[in-house]
Parts: sequence; C-alpha cells; structure tokens
Amino acid sequence: MKLILASSSPRRAEILRNAGISFSVLTSAVDETPSPNETPTALVLRLANAKAELVAARAVGPAIVIAADTVVALDNKILGKPRSSDDAHRMLEQLSGRTHSVLTGVSLIRLPDASHIEFVESTLVRFNPLSPEEISTYLATGEPYDKAGAYAIQGRAARYIPRIEGCYFNVVGLPLARLVSSLHELGWSNNCNAAASGFTEGG
Repeated sequence: MKLILASSSPRRAEILRNAGISFSVLTSAVDETPSPNETPTALVLRLANAKAELVAARAVGPAIVIAADTVVALDNKILGKPRSSDDAHRMLEQLSGRTHSVLTGVSLIRLPDASHIEFVESTLVRFNPLSPEEISTYLATGEPYDKAGAYAIQGRAARYIPRIEGCYFNVVGLPLARLVSSLHELGWSNNCNAAASGFTEGG
C-alpha cells in the first residue's frame, strides 16, 4: 500500500526518507490562521485533518494519506512562523531560558475505505538563556524565518537546547515512531531495506 505525504515540507520528507519509507507527495493549500480562542492542540488537529481530507479527495487508492501540522506553544499561546525579523526576535526572547511545547497533529486517511486515525504528539523543549548577541547572530543566519517558533532544532538552534522530553522528530515536524505504529494499525507494512523515494505527484 503506497503512502502519500500531504506536505511540501522538506523536513517531513527527509524524516520519512531517512527511515527507509517510500512515499509520494501530493499537497493542497490550507488557511493556517487560528480560530478565535483556538487551543494549540485543537489547531494542529484541525489543520492536519483539513490537509488530509483535501489530498484524499484527489488521490487514488489503495493508499494512506499522511498529513501533519506543527506549532510551538508557550503558556498555551501559539508561536507560528515569524512574519518579520522583529517578530522572530520577539519569539526567541520569549523562548529564552524557558521550556515550551511543540505539538504536531497527525491525520491519516486510508483509501479507498476512508478509515481514519488522528492524534497529537507533544514534546517539551528547553532553551538556554539567550543573550541579545546570540539572538542577533542566529537571526542573521536566516534559519528562523520559515520555522514555527523561529528556530530549527535540527539546525543551528541545537546549540541553545540542552534537553527535550519526548520525541525529537516531533519537534522537526513528524513524530516518526507513533506515525509508524498508526500506519501499521491501518494495514501498512514496509521493508526497511527497500529504497525510499520522495517522488512528487503534484501540488
């Protein structure tokens, strides 16, 4: 049974590819604006389901559609992708010296019978205190600007993160072990020795 990744994220594709999992990519645009008073957990689950449903409507089975959405949350407030340098600077100041949550909503739809599994994975991430110089230097790398919370744990920001509690891959954007367990529940099996691909079907 083939897998379809409903995401254009190179980081999610890399996680699957490095795990030896074959997949194709088919994406659809979703408005990611939070609803008023929407919690981080509700947001990531709603967006993951919306992405999965849009792609499932275009895909041909037998297949399993994988969709995900990841946010950073501090004091139950959502920190999305920064809109500007000032916005990224503000986020990093807020994260400095504190522990925050990274939540990923995952939605799986099996085709053609539309069997569905959804879940939210949460990981706690601790940041060291950041000096103004460290924040400015990190911003100058350009790394923060397309990342939720204005940082990439798999990149230069790793030097500021002494520990996490939970799944590392969840922070990157896809909780791999729990995803694989859910795929098995839907009847998928994978030969880890098989060559993985990131073939793009469209979108």
